[in-house]
Amino acid sequence: MTEELMLHLGTQATRVERELDTLLSSGVLESEIARPDRLLAAMRHGALNGGKRIRPVLLMEVAHLFGRSDDGALLAGCALELVHCYSLVHDDLPAMDDDDLRRGKPTVHIAFDEATAILAGDALLTLAFDVICDDHVHEDPAIRLRLTRELARASGIGGMAGGQMLDLESEHRDRNEQEIRKLQSMKTGALLRFACRAGAILGRASDEELARLTRFGEIIGLAFQLADDLLDVEASAEAMGKATGKDAEAGKATLVSLLGTSATRTELQALLDEAQTLLAPFGSNAATLVALAEYIAKRDR
Repeated sequence: MTEELMLHLGTQATRVERELDTLLSSGVLESEIARPDRLLAAMRHGALNGGKRIRPVLLMEVAHLFGRSDDGALLAGCALELVHCYSLVHDDLPAMDDDDLRRGKPTVHIAFDEATAILAGDALLTLAFDVICDDHVHEDPAIRLRLTRELARASGIGGMAGGQMLDLESEHRDRNEQEIRKLQSMKTGALLRFACRAGAILGRASDEELARLTRFGEIIGLAFQLADDLLDVEASAEAMGKATGKDAEAGKATLVSLLGTSATRTELQALLDEAQTLLAPFGSNAATLVALAEYIAKRDR
């Protein structure tokens, strides 16, 4: 990735961070009664403690591919990031992955308490749907409704939450390759797939273009998970800002444990090759997306 592209992606991530800061301010919105200080502080701790903002940036870059660089795409990206942040707050709870660190800082239930962390996750999730249906996301209410439904399905029983359930059920039991791919496509892949679909929908992509970007999102989702599994095996907790080796400790089967690191890296390269083929019709306009795919697959933390 060139320095210019790194700066661009950093700028996009900063835009997301600033908008999240605004969305999580203390000002009471119409129809709200109050924003309790402790709950708001916990929400901000879970959403504003760093992070690469890959999901919203991916959504924004796909939207840009179709001519949308306005604040509507930014808001849609923030809605997606709020869902992601809620999932991290809940995943870190003792009843789930039981983690003390997230991005090098105490997790929400450690910094506050378990009950507050549960409420913070609940509130981040519901705020996401407030944001995705904002008039500024898209002038057409039918588009906003479509995005709202797609986000719900990517987040819920048939997507991320369902994938987390399958993952919990995988502890200390054998899973075959097909089962692992299904649960990872839901737990990790569903929101990344949504990012690509949402960006294309915002830009009123054609059916063929939407199908192409949907497959690109599926590739990104799998590449992200494969890279994450490699890092869990090979990276240090200091580099990651969170505990590593958790999958093996919990007895969870991963594609890395099943296929080995060499075959996993081979598959990652094949995914990158397919991603470039999918984006080739867009020419140089897709250069940032190609670079983002490579970063996701080859990141070191």
